[in-house]
Amino acid sequence: MRNIAIFASGTGSNARKIIEYFKQSPEVRVALVVSNKKDAGVLDIAQEHGIPTRIINRQTFYESEEILDVLRIHHIDVVVLAGFLWLVPPYLVRAFPRRMVNIHPALLPRHGGKGMYGIHVHEAVKSAGDSETGITIHFVNEHYDEGDFVFQERCAVDPEDSPSDIARKVLQLEHRYFPEVIAQVVASLPQNA
Repeated sequence: MRNIAIFASGTGSNARKIIEYFKQSPEVRVALVVSNKKDAGVLDIAQEHGIPTRIINRQTFYESEEILDVLRIHHIDVVVLAGFLWLVPPYLVRAFPRRMVNIHPALLPRHGGKGMYGIHVHEAVKSAGDSETGITIHFVNEHYDEGDFVFQERCAVDPEDSPSDIARKVLQLEHRYFPEVIAQVVASLPQNA
């Protein structure tokens, strides 16, 4: 059995899709949900599915390696960032080389980096006049949105689309592809890892 930890800061719509996708899997399960916000909706989703949760604070996350102990206790093989807004510290990146993935709501390298999340990304796509956008799933490194790409999928941006319209299109792609790509990443792990 391979165990996934989901790190999320918000409502958890992607986390819900991931949890539901693996619910009946004999090989993969979501074993832990981690959030940096004690009132994040993702915690309710985890509770609904009987998944343990952990709330982290900035000081502990950046100044200690306590979260590594938590991940070890839960035998975590892969870390999934699903709307987690903090930059992952180097010790955590090193502990999960090519075993930590993030989803970004645009076609990186465009519209990535610090501060580029949620509606900010879709506003940037609109103001740039882009004719297409999409999702990028990538391995996490020590910089925002710069890890090696795992997967990209595109959708058209119509001239009349508002940032909210773009957000809806991109979210459909996220929900459709993120769980499948996570399954592929898990399946690619060496047997003894």
